[in-house]
Amino acid sequence: MTDFERTRALFHLPEGVVYLDGNSLGPLPLAAKERVALMMTDEWGELLIKGWNKAGWMMMPRRIGDRVGRLIGAAEGTVVMGDTLSIKVYQALASALDLVPERKVILSDSGNFPSDLYMAQGLISSLARGHELRIVDPEEVEAALDETVGVLMLTEVDYRTGRLHDMKVLTKKAHDVGAVAIWDLAHSAGALPVDLAGADADFAVGCTYKYLNGGPGAPAFIYVAPRHADKVKPALSGWLGHEKPFAFDLGYRPGGGIDRMRVGTPPILGLAALDAALDAWDGVDMGALRQKSIALCDLFVSEVERRCPMLTLGSPRDGHKRGSQISFLHEEGYAIMQALIDRGVIGDFRAPDAIRFGFTPLYIGEADVLKAVDILADIMDNRLWDSEQYKQRALVT
Repeated sequence: MTDFERTRALFHLPEGVVYLDGNSLGPLPLAAKERVALMMTDEWGELLIKGWNKAGWMMMPRRIGDRVGRLIGAAEGTVVMGDTLSIKVYQALASALDLVPERKVILSDSGNFPSDLYMAQGLISSLARGHELRIVDPEEVEAALDETVGVLMLTEVDYRTGRLHDMKVLTKKAHDVGAVAIWDLAHSAGALPVDLAGADADFAVGCTYKYLNGGPGAPAFIYVAPRHADKVKPALSGWLGHEKPFAFDLGYRPGGGIDRMRVGTPPILGLAALDAALDAWDGVDMGALRQKSIALCDLFVSEVERRCPMLTLGSPRDGHKRGSQISFLHEEGYAIMQALIDRGVIGDFRAPDAIRFGFTPLYIGEADVLKAVDILADIMDNRLWDSEQYKQRALVT
Protein backbone atom coordinates (compact mmCIF):
# COMPACT_ATOMS: atom_id res chain seq x y z
CA MET A 1 0.00 0.00 0.00
CA THR A 2 1.36 3.40 -0.97
CA ASP A 3 2.13 5.72 1.96
CA PHE A 4 1.14 9.19 0.78
CA GLU A 5 2.20 10.75 4.07
CA ARG A 6 5.71 9.54 3.28
CA THR A 7 5.65 11.00 -0.22
CA ARG A 8 4.26 14.33 1.00
CA ALA A 9 7.32 14.74 3.23
CA LEU A 10 9.54 14.53 0.14
CA PHE A 11 8.40 17.93 -1.17
CA HIS A 12 8.92 21.55 -0.18
CA LEU A 13 5.41 22.96 0.26
CA PRO A 14 5.34 26.61 1.42
CA GLU A 15 3.61 27.07 4.75
CA GLY A 16 -0.01 28.19 4.48
CA VAL A 17 -0.29 27.27 0.79
CA VAL A 18 -2.66 24.71 -0.72
CA TYR A 19 -0.94 23.85 -3.98
CA LEU A 20 -3.43 22.66 -6.60
CA ASP A 21 -1.36 23.49 -9.66
CA GLY A 22 0.93 20.47 -9.95
CA ASN A 23 -0.74 19.80 -13.30
CA SER A 24 1.09 22.91 -14.52
CA LEU A 25 4.29 22.90 -12.45
CA GLY A 26 5.09 20.38 -9.75
CA PRO A 27 6.52 21.59 -6.42
CA LEU A 28 10.18 21.29 -5.50
CA PRO A 29 11.30 17.80 -4.43
CA LEU A 30 13.63 18.25 -1.47
CA ALA A 31 16.08 15.75 -2.94
CA ALA A 32 16.47 17.86 -6.10
CA LYS A 33 18.15 20.69 -4.19
CA GLU A 34 20.89 18.42 -2.88
CA ARG A 35 21.24 16.48 -6.13
CA VAL A 36 21.68 19.59 -8.30
CA ALA A 37 24.05 21.18 -5.76
CA LEU A 38 26.20 18.04 -5.70
CA MET A 39 26.16 17.83 -9.47
CA MET A 40 27.35 21.42 -9.74
CA THR A 41 30.07 21.16 -7.10
CA ASP A 42 31.30 17.55 -7.26
CA GLU A 43 30.69 16.85 -10.94
CA TRP A 44 30.73 20.08 -12.97
CA GLY A 45 32.95 21.81 -10.41
CA GLU A 46 35.57 19.11 -9.87
CA LEU A 47 35.36 16.95 -12.97
CA LEU A 48 34.75 19.73 -15.49
CA ILE A 49 34.44 18.24 -18.96
CA LYS A 50 35.47 14.84 -17.64
CA GLY A 51 31.93 14.61 -16.25
CA TRP A 52 30.61 13.46 -19.62
CA ASN A 53 32.45 10.17 -19.11
CA LYS A 54 33.21 9.87 -15.40
CA ALA A 55 29.81 11.08 -14.12
CA GLY A 56 27.81 9.38 -16.87
CA TRP A 57 26.31 12.58 -18.25
CA MET A 58 26.17 11.31 -21.82
CA MET A 59 23.93 8.38 -20.93
CA MET A 60 21.57 10.31 -18.65
CA PRO A 61 18.91 10.79 -21.39
CA ARG A 62 18.66 7.03 -21.83
CA ARG A 63 18.95 6.09 -18.15
CA ILE A 64 16.35 8.60 -17.01
CA GLY A 65 14.23 7.77 -20.05
CA ASP A 66 13.97 4.23 -18.70
CA ARG A 67 12.90 5.59 -15.30
CA VAL A 68 10.11 7.60 -16.95
CA GLY A 69 9.30 4.61 -19.14
CA ARG A 70 8.43 2.53 -16.09
CA LEU A 71 5.69 5.04 -15.23
CA ILE A 72 4.12 4.99 -18.70
CA GLY A 73 4.21 1.31 -19.58
CA ALA A 74 7.17 1.53 -21.94
CA ALA A 75 9.78 -1.20 -22.36
CA GLU A 76 13.38 -0.49 -21.46
CA GLY A 77 15.26 1.28 -24.24
CA THR A 78 12.18 2.88 -25.84
CA VAL A 79 12.17 6.30 -24.14
CA VAL A 80 14.79 9.05 -24.32
CA MET A 81 14.93 12.47 -22.67
CA GLY A 82 15.88 15.85 -24.06
CA ASP A 83 14.72 19.11 -25.59
CA THR A 84 11.19 20.48 -25.08
CA LEU A 85 7.80 18.88 -25.58
CA SER A 86 7.10 20.91 -28.71
CA ILE A 87 10.30 19.59 -30.30
CA LYS A 88 9.36 16.04 -29.37
CA VAL A 89 5.91 16.53 -30.92
CA TYR A 90 7.61 17.71 -34.11
CA GLN A 91 9.94 14.71 -34.14
CA ALA A 92 7.16 12.20 -33.53
CA LEU A 93 4.83 13.71 -36.12
CA ALA A 94 7.47 13.99 -38.82
CA SER A 95 8.53 10.38 -38.28
CA ALA A 96 4.92 9.18 -38.22
CA LEU A 97 4.12 10.92 -41.51
CA ASP A 98 7.09 9.20 -43.13
CA LEU A 99 5.64 5.83 -42.11
CA VAL A 100 2.45 6.51 -44.10
CA PRO A 101 3.67 8.63 -47.06
CA GLU A 102 0.52 8.05 -49.11
CA ARG A 103 -1.76 9.48 -46.38
CA LYS A 104 -2.16 13.25 -46.06
CA VAL A 105 -4.53 13.79 -43.11
CA ILE A 106 -3.39 14.44 -39.53
CA LEU A 107 -6.38 13.99 -37.24
CA SER A 108 -6.53 15.81 -33.91
CA ASP A 109 -9.17 17.36 -31.70
CA SER A 110 -10.13 20.76 -30.34
CA GLY A 111 -9.08 19.68 -26.85
CA ASN A 112 -5.48 19.15 -27.89
CA PHE A 113 -2.91 21.51 -26.44
CA PRO A 114 -2.53 24.37 -28.94
CA SER A 115 1.26 24.01 -29.14
CA ASP A 116 0.84 20.51 -30.59
CA LEU A 117 -1.45 21.92 -33.25
CA TYR A 118 0.97 24.78 -33.95
CA MET A 119 3.81 22.31 -34.47
CA ALA A 120 1.65 20.32 -36.87
CA GLN A 121 0.74 23.46 -38.80
CA GLY A 122 4.37 24.49 -39.06
CA LEU A 123 5.48 21.04 -40.19
CA ILE A 124 2.75 20.91 -42.83
CA SER A 125 3.86 24.29 -44.14
CA SER A 126 7.53 23.37 -44.33
CA LEU A 127 6.90 19.97 -45.94
CA ALA A 128 4.58 21.49 -48.56
CA ARG A 129 3.40 18.01 -49.57
CA GLY A 130 -0.34 18.60 -49.34
CA HIS A 131 -0.93 17.47 -45.77
CA GLU A 132 -4.05 18.58 -43.89
CA LEU A 133 -4.61 19.06 -40.16
CA ARG A 134 -8.18 17.96 -39.49
CA ILE A 135 -9.53 19.07 -36.09
CA VAL A 136 -12.77 17.64 -34.70
CA ASP A 137 -14.50 17.76 -31.33
CA PRO A 138 -13.11 15.24 -28.81
CA GLU A 139 -16.30 13.18 -28.93
CA GLU A 140 -16.02 12.86 -32.71
CA VAL A 141 -12.49 11.47 -32.95
CA GLU A 142 -13.39 7.79 -33.25
CA ALA A 143 -16.01 8.42 -35.95
CA ALA A 144 -13.55 10.64 -37.86
CA LEU A 145 -10.95 7.87 -38.16
CA ASP A 146 -11.16 6.61 -41.74
CA GLU A 147 -8.87 5.50 -44.57
CA THR A 148 -7.87 9.09 -45.38
CA VAL A 149 -6.17 9.56 -41.99
CA GLY A 150 -2.44 8.97 -41.83
CA VAL A 151 -1.70 10.08 -38.26
CA LEU A 152 -3.86 10.36 -35.18
CA MET A 153 -2.31 12.93 -32.83
CA LEU A 154 -4.01 13.41 -29.48
CA THR A 155 -3.32 14.56 -25.94
CA GLU A 156 -4.64 11.80 -23.71
CA VAL A 157 -5.92 14.19 -21.02
CA ASP A 158 -7.47 17.48 -22.16
CA TYR A 159 -5.43 20.28 -20.59
CA ARG A 160 -8.49 22.49 -20.08
CA THR A 161 -11.21 20.10 -18.90
CA GLY A 162 -9.34 16.96 -17.86
CA ARG A 163 -11.36 14.84 -20.30
CA LEU A 164 -9.66 11.46 -20.77
CA HIS A 165 -9.40 9.70 -24.13
CA ASP A 166 -9.41 5.90 -24.29
CA MET A 167 -5.90 5.35 -25.63
CA LYS A 168 -6.30 1.63 -26.29
CA VAL A 169 -9.60 1.93 -28.15
CA LEU A 170 -8.55 4.88 -30.32
CA THR A 171 -5.14 3.41 -31.11
CA LYS A 172 -6.75 0.19 -32.27
CA LYS A 173 -9.23 2.09 -34.42
CA ALA A 174 -6.35 4.10 -35.91
CA HIS A 175 -4.46 0.91 -36.73
CA ASP A 176 -7.61 -0.68 -38.17
CA VAL A 177 -7.80 2.11 -40.77
CA GLY A 178 -4.05 2.06 -41.44
CA ALA A 179 -3.10 5.14 -39.41
CA VAL A 180 -0.29 5.76 -36.91
CA ALA A 181 -1.08 6.97 -33.36
CA ILE A 182 0.83 9.64 -31.41
CA TRP A 183 -0.08 10.35 -27.80
CA ASP A 184 0.87 13.43 -25.80
CA LEU A 185 1.15 12.42 -22.15
CA ALA A 186 1.76 15.89 -20.69
CA HIS A 187 -1.21 15.55 -18.32
CA SER A 188 -1.01 11.77 -17.97
CA ALA A 189 2.54 10.84 -16.95
CA GLY A 190 2.54 10.69 -13.16
CA ALA A 191 -1.19 11.43 -12.97
CA LEU A 192 -2.67 8.06 -13.87
CA PRO A 193 -1.60 4.60 -15.02
CA VAL A 194 -0.42 4.60 -18.65
CA ASP A 195 0.32 1.45 -20.65
CA LEU A 196 1.91 2.42 -23.96
CA ALA A 197 2.95 -1.13 -24.79
CA GLY A 198 -0.44 -2.56 -23.85
CA ALA A 199 -2.23 0.07 -25.91
CA ASP A 200 0.11 -0.61 -28.86
CA ALA A 201 0.87 3.10 -29.25
CA ASP A 202 3.27 4.02 -32.04
CA PHE A 203 4.72 7.20 -30.52
CA ALA A 204 4.29 9.12 -27.29
CA VAL A 205 5.71 12.37 -25.99
CA GLY A 206 5.44 14.26 -22.74
CA CYS A 207 6.90 16.84 -20.40
CA THR A 208 8.28 16.25 -16.92
CA TYR A 209 7.69 19.53 -15.09
CA LYS A 210 4.05 18.79 -14.22
CA TYR A 211 3.18 15.62 -12.30
CA LEU A 212 6.77 14.33 -12.48
CA ASN A 213 8.04 17.43 -10.64
CA GLY A 214 11.19 17.93 -12.71
CA GLY A 215 11.17 21.71 -12.36
CA PRO A 216 10.44 24.62 -14.74
CA GLY A 217 11.66 23.81 -18.24
CA ALA A 218 12.54 20.22 -17.30
CA PRO A 219 13.44 18.06 -20.32
CA ALA A 220 10.74 16.30 -22.31
CA PHE A 221 10.61 12.67 -23.41
CA ILE A 222 9.77 10.72 -26.53
CA TYR A 223 8.72 7.09 -26.90
CA VAL A 224 8.99 5.07 -30.10
CA ALA A 225 7.46 1.59 -30.33
CA PRO A 226 10.14 -1.07 -30.84
CA ARG A 227 8.69 -2.05 -34.22
CA HIS A 228 9.44 1.44 -35.56
CA ALA A 229 12.61 2.30 -33.67
CA ASP A 230 15.17 1.26 -36.29
CA LYS A 231 13.32 2.54 -39.33
CA VAL A 232 11.95 5.96 -38.38
CA LYS A 233 13.63 8.90 -40.10
CA PRO A 234 14.74 11.63 -37.68
CA ALA A 235 13.46 14.98 -38.95
CA LEU A 236 15.87 16.74 -36.58
CA SER A 237 19.14 15.01 -37.38
CA GLY A 238 21.18 16.40 -34.51
CA TRP A 239 24.70 15.29 -33.75
CA LEU A 240 23.79 13.19 -30.72
CA GLY A 241 21.30 11.25 -32.82
CA HIS A 242 24.17 10.24 -35.10
CA GLU A 243 25.38 6.65 -35.09
CA LYS A 244 28.85 7.82 -34.00
CA PRO A 245 28.67 11.43 -32.74
CA PHE A 246 32.37 11.68 -32.04
CA ALA A 247 33.42 10.42 -35.46
CA PHE A 248 32.39 13.91 -36.64
CA ASP A 249 31.32 12.65 -40.06
CA LEU A 250 30.08 15.30 -42.45
CA GLY A 251 27.13 13.10 -43.39
CA TYR A 252 24.35 12.04 -41.03
CA ARG A 253 23.82 8.36 -40.17
CA PRO A 254 21.04 7.74 -37.64
CA GLY A 255 21.83 5.95 -34.41
CA GLY A 256 20.20 2.68 -33.46
CA GLY A 257 16.75 2.54 -31.95
CA ILE A 258 15.62 5.33 -29.65
CA ASP A 259 19.05 7.00 -29.80
CA ARG A 260 18.19 8.43 -33.20
CA MET A 261 15.61 10.60 -31.44
CA ARG A 262 18.34 12.43 -29.55
CA VAL A 263 19.11 15.85 -30.97
CA GLY A 264 21.49 18.20 -29.17
CA THR A 265 23.55 18.32 -26.01
CA PRO A 266 21.46 17.03 -23.08
CA PRO A 267 20.48 19.51 -20.33
CA ILE A 268 22.44 17.95 -17.49
CA LEU A 269 21.30 20.29 -14.70
CA GLY A 270 17.68 19.69 -15.64
CA LEU A 271 18.21 15.95 -15.89
CA ALA A 272 19.87 15.89 -12.47
CA ALA A 273 16.85 17.60 -10.90
CA LEU A 274 14.46 15.24 -12.68
CA ASP A 275 16.48 12.20 -11.65
CA ALA A 276 16.10 13.21 -7.99
CA ALA A 277 12.39 14.00 -8.47
CA LEU A 278 11.74 10.52 -9.84
CA ASP A 279 12.94 9.02 -6.55
CA ALA A 280 9.57 10.05 -5.08
CA TRP A 281 7.93 7.45 -7.33
CA ASP A 282 9.91 4.55 -5.93
CA GLY A 283 7.38 2.27 -4.25
CA VAL A 284 4.33 4.19 -5.52
CA ASP A 285 1.57 1.95 -6.85
CA MET A 286 -0.03 3.73 -9.81
CA GLY A 287 -3.35 1.99 -9.21
CA ALA A 288 -3.45 3.29 -5.64
CA LEU A 289 -2.46 6.74 -6.83
CA ARG A 290 -5.28 6.73 -9.38
CA GLN A 291 -7.83 5.61 -6.79
CA LYS A 292 -6.74 8.37 -4.40
CA SER A 293 -6.75 10.95 -7.18
CA ILE A 294 -10.32 10.15 -8.16
CA ALA A 295 -11.43 10.32 -4.52
CA LEU A 296 -9.83 13.75 -4.01
CA CYS A 297 -11.32 15.10 -7.22
CA ASP A 298 -14.77 13.71 -6.40
CA LEU A 299 -14.63 15.30 -2.95
CA PHE A 300 -13.67 18.65 -4.46
CA VAL A 301 -16.46 18.51 -7.05
CA SER A 302 -19.16 17.58 -4.53
CA GLU A 303 -18.12 20.25 -2.04
CA VAL A 304 -17.76 23.03 -4.63
CA GLU A 305 -21.12 22.23 -6.20
CA ARG A 306 -22.76 22.18 -2.77
CA ARG A 307 -21.25 25.45 -1.61
CA CYS A 308 -20.62 27.40 -4.85
CA PRO A 309 -23.64 26.84 -7.13
CA MET A 310 -22.64 29.85 -9.22
CA LEU A 311 -19.72 27.81 -10.62
CA THR A 312 -20.30 25.29 -13.43
CA LEU A 313 -18.40 22.03 -13.61
CA GLY A 314 -16.29 21.97 -16.77
CA SER A 315 -14.81 18.50 -16.32
CA PRO A 316 -16.35 15.04 -16.76
CA ARG A 317 -18.28 14.05 -13.66
CA ASP A 318 -17.21 10.42 -13.89
CA GLY A 319 -13.75 10.19 -12.33
CA HIS A 320 -12.75 7.36 -14.67
CA LYS A 321 -13.32 9.62 -17.67
CA ARG A 322 -10.96 12.39 -16.61
CA GLY A 323 -7.36 12.85 -15.57
CA SER A 324 -6.24 14.22 -12.20
CA GLN A 325 -7.60 17.74 -12.59
CA ILE A 326 -10.89 19.60 -12.24
CA SER A 327 -12.10 22.73 -13.99
CA PHE A 328 -14.98 24.96 -12.99
CA LEU A 329 -16.31 27.65 -15.30
CA HIS A 330 -17.24 31.26 -14.59
CA GLU A 331 -17.11 34.38 -16.75
CA GLU A 332 -14.92 36.03 -14.10
CA GLY A 333 -12.69 32.99 -13.80
CA TYR A 334 -9.44 34.91 -14.04
CA ALA A 335 -10.32 37.26 -11.19
CA ILE A 336 -11.58 34.36 -9.07
CA MET A 337 -8.30 32.51 -9.48
CA GLN A 338 -6.27 35.59 -8.58
CA ALA A 339 -8.32 36.02 -5.41
CA LEU A 340 -7.72 32.36 -4.57
CA ILE A 341 -3.98 32.70 -5.09
CA ASP A 342 -3.98 35.79 -2.88
CA ARG A 343 -5.52 33.64 -0.13
CA GLY A 344 -2.98 30.82 -0.55
CA VAL A 345 -4.88 28.43 -2.82
CA ILE A 346 -2.86 28.11 -6.00
CA GLY A 347 -4.46 26.82 -9.18
CA ASP A 348 -4.53 28.47 -12.58
CA PHE A 349 -6.80 29.92 -15.26
CA ARG A 350 -7.34 28.79 -18.84
CA ALA A 351 -9.15 31.01 -21.30
CA PRO A 352 -11.89 31.74 -21.81
CA ASP A 353 -13.49 30.92 -18.44
CA ALA A 354 -11.91 27.92 -16.68
CA ILE A 355 -10.43 27.90 -13.19
CA ARG A 356 -8.31 24.77 -13.06
CA PHE A 357 -7.16 22.65 -10.13
CA GLY A 358 -4.74 19.71 -10.12
CA PHE A 359 -4.84 16.96 -7.49
CA THR A 360 -1.63 15.08 -6.85
CA PRO A 361 -1.89 12.48 -4.07
CA LEU A 362 1.87 12.48 -3.60
CA TYR A 363 1.44 15.71 -1.63
CA ILE A 364 -2.29 16.65 -1.57
CA GLY A 365 -4.78 15.19 0.91
CA GLU A 366 -8.40 15.60 1.97
CA ALA A 367 -7.60 18.40 4.42
CA ASP A 368 -6.11 20.44 1.57
CA VAL A 369 -9.22 19.91 -0.52
CA LEU A 370 -11.57 21.03 2.25
CA LYS A 371 -9.45 24.08 3.07
CA ALA A 372 -9.42 25.09 -0.59
CA VAL A 373 -13.21 24.79 -0.80
CA ASP A 374 -13.66 26.87 2.36
CA ILE A 375 -11.62 29.69 0.85
CA LEU A 376 -13.28 29.41 -2.57
CA ALA A 377 -16.74 29.53 -0.98
CA ASP A 378 -15.81 32.66 0.97
CA ILE A 379 -14.52 34.34 -2.18
CA MET A 380 -17.67 33.48 -4.13
CA ASP A 381 -20.22 34.21 -1.38
CA ASN A 382 -18.71 37.62 -0.65
CA ARG A 383 -17.67 38.48 -4.21
CA LEU A 384 -14.10 39.01 -3.03
CA TRP A 385 -12.93 38.44 -6.61
CA ASP A 386 -14.71 41.64 -7.73
CA SER A 387 -11.71 43.91 -7.42
CA GLU A 388 -9.65 45.65 -10.08
CA GLN A 389 -6.42 44.21 -8.68
CA TYR A 390 -7.64 40.72 -9.55
CA LYS A 391 -8.73 41.62 -13.09
CA GLN A 392 -5.37 42.85 -14.37
CA ARG A 393 -4.05 40.05 -16.57
CA ALA A 394 -0.49 38.89 -15.86
CA LEU A 395 1.80 37.51 -18.54
CA VAL A 396 1.25 33.93 -17.31
CA THR A 397 -2.30 32.90 -16.33
